[in-house]
This record gives sequence, C-alpha cells and structure tokens, in this order.
Amino acid sequence: MEQIFEFINKYMLTLHMPSVRWEDIAEIIIISFLVYQIMLWIKNTRAWSLLKGVVVIMGFILVAAIFRMTTILWIVENVLGLAVIAIIVVLQPELRRALEMLGQKNIFSSLLPFDTGKNTGGRFTDKTVNEIVKASFEMGRVKTGALIVVEQSVTLAEYERTGIPIDALLSSQLLINIFEHNTPLHDGAIIIRGNRITSATCYLPLSDNMALSKDLGTRHRAAVGISEATDSLTIIVSEETGRVSIAYAGNLYRNINADTLKERLVELQNKAGEEKKHKLWKGRSKNEKETDK
Repeated sequence: MEQIFEFINKYMLTLHMPSVRWEDIAEIIIISFLVYQIMLWIKNTRAWSLLKGVVVIMGFILVAAIFRMTTILWIVENVLGLAVIAIIVVLQPELRRALEMLGQKNIFSSLLPFDTGKNTGGRFTDKTVNEIVKASFEMGRVKTGALIVVEQSVTLAEYERTGIPIDALLSSQLLINIFEHNTPLHDGAIIIRGNRITSATCYLPLSDNMALSKDLGTRHRAAVGISEATDSLTIIVSEETGRVSIAYAGNLYRNINADTLKERLVELQNKAGEEKKHKLWKGRSKNEKETDK
C-alpha cells in the first residue's frame, strides 16, 4: 500500500493538467469554423486544383532537401515570395467571392445590426408571386427569352446602375412587354425589389464554373453568376426551348414547372411571423436537374 502511495506522489501528482477557460473553448470553435470554411472554399473553387499542384511541387522540394540539391533549394528560397503574390493574383475572383459569402452568413447579420433598408414585413406580396409565375410561363409558351432577378437581403444596386431605371409596379403584362422581341428593354436582365421592377437591361456577371453544361447560353451563365455573388433568385426563360429555370446560391435548377417556381418565390417572401423554409433548396424535385455540381 505504501508503494502505491509512493508511486502516486512520485509520478501522478507531478502531472500538469492545464485549466480550460471559456475563452479557449470559444477560440477552438472559431478556428474550427474558419478551417471548415477554408476547406469548403478550396473544394468548390479553382484553389482545389491549385492545391494539388502545390502538393506536387512540395514533394519535389522535399526530395531536393533530402538529397541536398542546393541549386533547387536556392531557387525555391528566392521564388517563394513571388509565388505567394502570384497565387493571390490568380485566385483574386475566388478570394473576393469567399469574403462575400462570409459576409452573407446569418451569424454576422444577427450579431451586427446593419440597416439595409429592407422591409421586414415581407419582401413582396402574393400578387407579385402570381404575376411573376404567370409572365414566366406565358413567355415560355411563345419562346420569349427572359432574365428576372429577385433581390433578397444583399442589395443589387451595383447591377441596377448598369441598366435603365424603371421603378414601376410589377405586373405580368409589364414583364412580357419588357422582354418582347425588338423592344428597347428586352436585352439584359431586370431587377425586382419588393413589388417593383427597379431596372431593366442590366448586365450580370457570368459564372466561370466549368461544371456547367456546355449547351447553356449567356442567360443561364449570367443567372448562375449573379446567384454566386449575391443571395438573389434568378428566373431564366429559354429563348430556344421556352423552358423555365431558376438559379439560386450558385445552383441551376432546369426545366421547372409553375408550382415549383411559385413555391420557391413564396419561400423568399419572408413574411412576418413565418419561419423561412429551406428544405426545398437542400434537394431537388423530380423535374429539376442541377448542372453545376
């Protein structure tokens, strides 16, 4: 028994158990969140291919270090600083998009009381939803191409300035008239804020997602591009096939029906007292096809 106590006094009591503070737990959570976001960003961008290339180069450098290839190691030491700058330049669009996505996280909007000037009572009415659905499928029946961007929390003022101001109450007749062939406003996208059409003939950023189908035209790539840069929903009516598609959060859902489009728009209404539903965005309906994954 004395030997056991002697062992405890000699070895066990000398062990140092560090104290865990709540700051340490918070720090672990923050670092884990940042590492997860960085890994997710690397996987979904060109940085993934670049990272594989960097791993190959690091393998060659490791071999050079093992066999003491002094010339190669000297080149690496002198080029390393320039290589970091070159990577930042090459990945500039992806880095910008990653910061934009980080700024759009709900954790920031809930902690920081930014005043975006949006109406919290509901983005638009049921009448607006019905008018958008009606116009989209009427244009689809006659194969009139259209590109309709519905604003959410992230402002689209930057893209509004590229078009012609309208500021008119939305109606299906007005939407159809805007996109009618050979009219001054038919080319480009329109932007909807609330129950009003704010601007027409707007230019949108094109997506550089290589996974998109090659048969997609400029309208679809522009729709995916604006959905990658903002939280907007974009409705596309194909001029070639008359099919209606939507782009949201970088995903393209092709050949949807009127009921699906209405459900998606109802989700975006954000009416007071209603919880926003996300389950439809997590999967895809039977008549939908994701082409960007």
